[in-house]
Amino acid sequence: MLLKTFGWSFAVTALGLVAAVFYGGWTGFGIVAILSILEISLSFDNAVVNAGVLKKMNAFWQKIFLTIGVLIAVFGMRLVFPVVIVAISAKIGPIEAVRLALDDKDKYQQLVTDAHPSIAAFGGMFLLMIFLDFIFEDREIKWLAWLERPLAKLGKVDMLSVCIALVVLLVSAMTFATNAHQHGGIHADKTETVLIAGIAGLITYLIVGGLSGYFENRLEEEEEREHEAEEEAKRSGKKVPAVVMAGKAAFFMFLYLEVLDASFSFDGVIGAFAITNDIVLMALGLGIGAMYVRSLTVYLVRQGTLDDYVYLEHGAHYAIGALAVILLVTIQYEIHEVITGLVGVVLIAWSFFSSVQRNRRSAAAEGKDTGSNEKAEVSSGV
Repeated sequence: MLLKTFGWSFAVTALGLVAAVFYGGWTGFGIVAILSILEISLSFDNAVVNAGVLKKMNAFWQKIFLTIGVLIAVFGMRLVFPVVIVAISAKIGPIEAVRLALDDKDKYQQLVTDAHPSIAAFGGMFLLMIFLDFIFEDREIKWLAWLERPLAKLGKVDMLSVCIALVVLLVSAMTFATNAHQHGGIHADKTETVLIAGIAGLITYLIVGGLSGYFENRLEEEEEREHEAEEEAKRSGKKVPAVVMAGKAAFFMFLYLEVLDASFSFDGVIGAFAITNDIVLMALGLGIGAMYVRSLTVYLVRQGTLDDYVYLEHGAHYAIGALAVILLVTIQYEIHEVITGLVGVVLIAWSFFSSVQRNRRSAAAEGKDTGSNEKAEVSSGV
C-alpha cells in the first residue's frame, strides 16, 4: 500500500537528488534536500485539506484533480512561477530569465540580487498574512496554548491581521529598505520599492483568500441543496439523481481545490527564495515536494482518515511565519540559506514530536480509564 502510493514520489526524490549532485555538487544536494523537506512539510496540511474535500468527489473528478491538478501544481506553480517572479522583478522576458539562469548564472544572480528587496517584501507579506490569519483564529486544538489562547482572543478584532501586516511592512521599509545593500557595493533607498511590493503581496493574498472563500461558500451552498434533496428523497421514496451529487458540487470542489492548492504552492515558491536563488535547485526541490502532495492526498483518501499528528499544521504555519520574518530581514542583511531551511525543519520536527507525545498521553489515559472500568465491573460483580 505504502510503496504503491508513494512509489512515484520516492523515484522522483531519488532522481532529483542525483540531478542536484551532478548540477551543484554536495552543496546543491543539501539545498535540494532542505527545500524538499520544507516543501513536503508545508504541503502536508495542503494534502490533508485536499483529502478532506477530495473524498466527497466521485472517481471522475478525483482523477481530474490528481492528474490535471498535479500538472498545474508541478509545472505551473513550481517550475514556471519562479521564472515569472524573477522576470517581473528584473523587468526581463521569461525566456531571457531562463537563459540567464542556465547560461549566465553571474548575470542572473546579479538580477536576482538587485530585485531581492521587492521579492522579499512581496513574499514576506504574503507569508506573514498566512501566518497571522492562522495564529489569530480560535482553534479547538492548540499547540503552544500559552501563546495561541491570548492571540485567538485578539483575533476577534476585525482586520487585525491586515493592520499588523501593514505596520510590519512600514517598519521594514523604514528600517531595512532605507540602506538596502545593492550589487556592486552601492547603497540606495529602496523604501518605495519595498512598500509597493509589500502592498502587492498583501493584495495578492487577499485576492487568493477571497477566491478560496467564494468557492468554499458556493460549495457549502451546493452541499446544503444536496442535503435538502436527500431529505426530500427519503420522504418521497425517490432516489437522488447522481448528476446532482457529482455535478455542480464536484465542479466547485475542483475549482476551490485548484485555488487552494495554488495558494499553498505560492507560499512554497516564495519561501524557496529565502533559501536559494538558483532556479534549477529550486525547481528540483519544489518538484519533489509537489509529488508528495499528490501521494499524501491519495494515501489519506484511500485510508479514509485524516492524519493523527494534530500539531503538524501548527508547525508548518510557524515555519511560514519564520520564513516571512527572515525574508523581510534579508532586505538588508544576508542570512545563510541552510540556517533559513533548518529553522523550518526544526519547527516541523518539534510539532511532530509534540504530536507523538500527545498521542501517547491520550493512549495512556484511555488505558487507565479502561482498567478502572474493568476493576469497577469486577468489584460490582463480587
